[in-house]
Order: sequence, then C-alpha cells, then structure tokens
Amino acid sequence: MKNTSLKFFAFIIVLLFIVTSLVSVSANVIVEKNESLLLNEPCNTLEHSFFDFKMTSLMKMAKFPSLSACIINNDQVVWSKGYGYYDLENQKEPNPDTIYLIASVTKTIVGTALMQLYEQGHFSLDDDVNSYLPFSLRNPHFPDNPISFRMLLSHTSSLNTNTRNEYYWMNSSDDPPFSYFPDPYLEEFLIPGGKYYHEDVWSSIYKPGEQAMYANIGFDLISYLVEIISDEPFLDYCQQKIFDPLHMDNTSFNLSTLNIDNVAIPYFFYFGKYYQINELSFLLGDLTPSEPFWKLRCYPAGGLYTTINDLSHFFIAHMNGGVYQNTRILKKETVDLMQQIQPDNAIGYGLAWMQYPIGFQYMAMGHGGDIMGVDTWMLYIPSKDIGMIYFANGNPAYGRNPIMGSIIVQFLLYSLFKEGGLTSNLFLTMANNHQYLFMNNDSF
Repeated sequence: MKNTSLKFFAFIIVLLFIVTSLVSVSANVIVEKNESLLLNEPCNTLEHSFFDFKMTSLMKMAKFPSLSACIINNDQVVWSKGYGYYDLENQKEPNPDTIYLIASVTKTIVGTALMQLYEQGHFSLDDDVNSYLPFSLRNPHFPDNPISFRMLLSHTSSLNTNTRNEYYWMNSSDDPPFSYFPDPYLEEFLIPGGKYYHEDVWSSIYKPGEQAMYANIGFDLISYLVEIISDEPFLDYCQQKIFDPLHMDNTSFNLSTLNIDNVAIPYFFYFGKYYQINELSFLLGDLTPSEPFWKLRCYPAGGLYTTINDLSHFFIAHMNGGVYQNTRILKKETVDLMQQIQPDNAIGYGLAWMQYPIGFQYMAMGHGGDIMGVDTWMLYIPSKDIGMIYFANGNPAYGRNPIMGSIIVQFLLYSLFKEGGLTSNLFLTMANNHQYLFMNNDSF
C-alpha cells in the first residue's frame, strides 16, 4: 500500500509538471515579459498563473507551510514572491522581506569571511590551522597529519559527519555570542579527554585530506579562526565586512536584533499536523527547544537569519565575480577558487561552496540547508547566468519519505530555473543525484 501511494503521488507530480511546463514561459523571453514582473509585481499572464499554481501545489506536497523565492538573471532579481503562511496561527503571508533561518546556506557567509582574510595574506590555504588556534587540532588516530584551512573549508579534515543529537539540537534561550562558545566549547568537544568529547567526532579510517565527510563543526572552527585572525568578534566581523557593505539590513545571527513578527516559524509536519519545534518533545525529548525559533549554539554552521532580498545581494556578488552594485567583497579569482570543486571530493564541495546537478546538462553552484522546520536552497548555473533562492519553513516530505521529498524539491528547483530562462528536456530533473539533496539527513 505504501509503495502504491508513493507511485501515485509521483505520477501526480510528474503530470502536474508536464501540464504546467507546457504553458510556462520560454527561456528567451523572460527579460521581455511585462515590466511588472521586473518590479516584483504580479504578472497577470496565463503562464504566470500556471507557474504560481505549480509552485503552490509543489509547496503543499512538500508540506512546506510557506515558501519565499526569487529568480536572478543577469545579476538582478527579475522575480520574487512568497506563498503560503509563515505563521500558521495568524495566517501571515510571506514576501521577499520575510525573515527565515537559512541553515547550512550560512556556511557560504562564514567561508566568505575567512576567504576575505585569505585575500589579505594572513594565511595560505594549505597552512596548518594549529599555527593559529590556541589548542592543537589533530585527529587522534592520525596525530602526525596536519589539518589545513582548505580541509576545513572543503569538509576533508577527517572530522566525521557528526550524528550526535547533543550537537545538532542544542538550543539556547539566549542569543550569540555565548560566553562558552567558541572557547572553551570547541576544545572540549574536539580534544580527547574534553568535557564534550566523544570518539565518533573523528574518522578512524580516513586521514586528513583523504575523504570528504560533511562535518558541521568544521565551520564552527572556521568562525573561530576568523575571530582569531581578524582580532574581531566573529559577529562584528560579519556585520562590518559583509552585511553592512551589501545592505543586508534584515540579516543577523542574533534573533533579538530582528523584528520577530517578520520571522518565519519553523514547523514539522507529523502524521497530519504541523508542530512548532518547541512542541516536539515526543520526538526530541530533553533536547526540545523551549521557544518556537532556533537559537543554535553552533550558529556558524547553520544559524543565520536573513531574507530573500538580503541574501540576493550576497548571492549576486558571488555570481558577479565578488561585486554587488559597485561594492566588492571578494576578488574574482577568490570567488572562482571557492567554486572550484576540490580534488576527489565525493560530495561535490569547493571551499564553503557546493555543486548540484540540474539534470544531465547543467551543474549548479551554491549551497543548500536543512534542519527541523527549515529547508533552503541558493543555486545558480554559471553557464546560463541564472540563479534562484528559496526558503521554506518546513521539511520536504517531513522526514518520513526522503525519496518523495527529494523528487518534490527537485521539481521546485527545476521549476524556478525554468521560469528564470533555463531550457532543457522536461524530464531531466528526474535523473538528478539524490545524494546532494540528502547527503546528510542530520546536517544543516
């Protein structure tokens, strides 16, 4: 019965995609559309009505309470819109200025901060990070193998893909910065004998640099290195060197600095009902957050709050060789380096940047993120100069059917790219590699 249901829903999705795609806009005419589309106003054409219908239907199938998205073409946002409700109880509708937690897309910000310091000559990518850290970072199974900046940025440091709930779900009642993070927490977590240490933190099989394993805590270390090298608090550094120059006015790691009425509430759909994350004691037990919003202790790995509009400024800078509206945050060669997939990297990772296939023909660059109640994507196709961002305050197929969730999310991604001007076979999206979407179910 379960398999029959899965096939039925998959058939409905495919049918929906075919019907709506037949009337969707051609790749070559998006910039010739009604000028109101470029102004982010409703476009009353038949094809755009079908596109909205498709987005709403896929969003509902994915069990996303809301979705906010934008399309970027030729270094400008040509379309943006919100669907559903970001606050179900009060039926608040999202828009491009609604604030969402973006989970692991945060890593691109953290990586950019470190690469700004790299540009200034403070270190080389293959330097041993022990030359900068106040403690000795070594895999205890391979104590003679140095761990470099490049390894942390590309998930090849031999830190395991960590699955301990104590790391992922530890929420705080306060906002960062925390008195115990990053120091002494990181040392206590990573060094044998530490208060929070567990042997599964490190791979006992792969040496540093030998195998890519998605490890969130590596980006906590990167934020600490930014703080040490810049001699500035990490939060201040990001504000002054990234958020302020790019006019990201509704972006922060600190929830208390934002308008809480505009923040999307994370929801988890479970057996016919939407739950806020603070209502999930039957799943999370003692690790259940006390509030309806995430205040992650490990905020550099996935704790940034922002809007579609704000993040588009940052994303356009990366799509445009480091520049957004005459403001440069990185050199072009640094951007290219970040987007270069590292050798033998099985998860398609560059330096704080990931690769994701859109069908057989196109390779998108950017990052995705997910945590309970959050699903986010920021991707662009360099060869077509088309990008898209979407934020959702739910999980695709609510964790119980990852295959179905993967299919739905791929249709969402492909639909956005097609509306942005991507032309390709309608069925190519079905051939995507699922490992990129669900390379770590516990990851940010």
